[in-house]
Amino acid sequence: MKVDVPADVAAAITKRPAWAQVEGSPLPLGVTWIEEERAYNFAVHSEHAESVTLLFYSCADLLNPLLTFRFDFLRNKSGRIWHCRIPIAKIGEACYYAYSVSGQTVSQLYSFDPQKVLLDPYSKCIFFPPAFDRSAAMREGSNAGRAPLGALAGHHSTFDWAGDRSPHHESDAIVYELHVRGFTKNSNSGVEPSRAGTYAGLVEKIPYLKELGITVVELMPVFQRDPQEDDFWGYMPLNFFAPHAQYASTRGSDEQHLEFRNMVKALHKAGIGIALDVVYNHTCEGDHRGPIYSFKGFDSAGYYMLSSDPANPYANYSGTGNTLNFGEAHVRKMVMDSLRFWKREMHVDGFRFDLASVFSRNADGSLNWGEAPIFSQISADPELSRLRLIAEPWDAGADQLGRGFPGMTWLQWNGRFRDDIRRFVKGDPGMVPDLMRRLYGSDDLFPDSRADAYHAYQSVNFVTSHDGFTLYDLVSYDYKRNWANGSDNRDGTDSNYSWNCGHEGDEGAPPEVLALRRKQIKNFCCLLFLSNGTPMFRAGDEFLNTQFGNNNPYNQDNETGWLDWSQLRANTDVFRFFQGMIAFRKSHPSLGRSRFWREDVSWYGTGPNADLSYDSRSLALCLHGASHGDDDIYAMINAYWEALEFHVQEGTAQEWKRVVDTALPSPDDFSNDGVVLQQTKYLVAPRSIVVLRRARQSSMPTTQG
Repeated sequence: MKVDVPADVAAAITKRPAWAQVEGSPLPLGVTWIEEERAYNFAVHSEHAESVTLLFYSCADLLNPLLTFRFDFLRNKSGRIWHCRIPIAKIGEACYYAYSVSGQTVSQLYSFDPQKVLLDPYSKCIFFPPAFDRSAAMREGSNAGRAPLGALAGHHSTFDWAGDRSPHHESDAIVYELHVRGFTKNSNSGVEPSRAGTYAGLVEKIPYLKELGITVVELMPVFQRDPQEDDFWGYMPLNFFAPHAQYASTRGSDEQHLEFRNMVKALHKAGIGIALDVVYNHTCEGDHRGPIYSFKGFDSAGYYMLSSDPANPYANYSGTGNTLNFGEAHVRKMVMDSLRFWKREMHVDGFRFDLASVFSRNADGSLNWGEAPIFSQISADPELSRLRLIAEPWDAGADQLGRGFPGMTWLQWNGRFRDDIRRFVKGDPGMVPDLMRRLYGSDDLFPDSRADAYHAYQSVNFVTSHDGFTLYDLVSYDYKRNWANGSDNRDGTDSNYSWNCGHEGDEGAPPEVLALRRKQIKNFCCLLFLSNGTPMFRAGDEFLNTQFGNNNPYNQDNETGWLDWSQLRANTDVFRFFQGMIAFRKSHPSLGRSRFWREDVSWYGTGPNADLSYDSRSLALCLHGASHGDDDIYAMINAYWEALEFHVQEGTAQEWKRVVDTALPSPDDFSNDGVVLQQTKYLVAPRSIVVLRRARQSSMPTTQG
């Protein structure tokens, strides 16, 4: 039976506001602009809070709130989320917002403090008032007018992504790690001064990246950090959604978003992918002595892992004072939301996860050696699972390199590759078997058995990264020189596996030492780009950039931490060699494969058999490219301090062309066309590598005795 609703009742129902309009919506978290209502929705997670107040500030008065909204838990709370919806007409001239939270204080955590002005963990645009003061967040009392605030402008901005396409690189992937500020901040970078050290400055260097052959840039952290903390590198994040405002060339409202997006779009147009080094394992709030900016004030016990030691209440698996608790669902959700933001709104192509073993830790700190929840969530996400996901597979208390890491399909920074290649090149004994493993793709760490079925490309091969010596310093210093960092040279690793080539540092180094250093650098370059896996190197290594022996300049926002582009002009021969080796690798997909080389590689020594003895320091190999429609590649590797005569074990001399001999002066050290061999014997100079190329074969070559 149909019941007619009176017209006046129907009209009243139509005009009745939805519950969410009155109470706000618990999702999505953060601030959401609702165009049809001309209103903002605010939502924040705080499980143990007893009261939450939203504060609005005008541009003219950053000390006294223009408007306050006190949440009513009977009206503005759903589960553990506090939420409200406020029309822009009511907000008026307010430009910024923050929170004040009260709750039962656990004394040793120094958490809930209603006097502290708190930054929204989901804020996408952060404003630092002129009176911003880190110390005010570290002591009792109010930090009003001195606390970072969320900017409302950043929550309904738009950008024209028309024509943007994310490039996809496989066998041609060349990962280049750089620091946005350090890359172009030096006055000799050639970048327009007002854009030096910024996202826009990086755009100016895109022609250089293309000339070098880079296909993927990996940016050191760009999350917003505390500008008053001694943290040049950026590994102490304040927030996981906002781009670092100090990397924008202009300081206007939301300019960092616009400039970052322009950078991404320009890189994509050049065919270069972008991966972000993301730090989700900890924050800049530190331990119980650190500032209360955000997470601590909303719920220390809900965001951070706690210890059983009252004197040190925060668990510290990150080595920086605190560790986010991935045993909590809302922490995992925050990370997932952050990843989606950077993918959807900023169009990045991948992520490198700092200290990723933290993701594997249960709430009690124990390691989950199975499929930790965050990895399952990322794998199940249709957007994120397709990105380039790279792990630093360890933290301050665990090393899960290889199959020990729960992210089955993730790429991993291969610290074993770094150490083994360094030790072999410097001449340590007993390293030839390890060299073979690393060249082959590290199948001991990433086995391709039926049970495991790992891929060779999952090994991110590197000799240097931001963490440690530059490539030039690796061959110039036996010992670190970190006194400028302020820790009496105690910071930074002592396990460098470096060798100064006979003279410590640059001062007074004789010509023969300088020549040997150049050759060793070319040897490192050769082995990196000849190895199966995904190659990565740090910016500036291609022109001998130095940090003067400092292997941990995390707080050196100066000439030590900035690239010295005058070295490019002084070392064009080394740049040319890197450029040639990168082009060689990209033109030979047989080198970097999805799978291991298996039957396509033959191992030799100076003669027909590889010398795997403890005192051996030489190896040869022939990689057959027929299965990939590629040429054959023969490499003769001599890390011994005397010349060794190698006998090429396959084909005739005239079939082979010499592409590389690291002992020869430039430009003979690398030949694009190749130089035809005159005989199958080749005297490989001390500490040198020779690479030969043979035109592709229609069938597998025969082996000579």
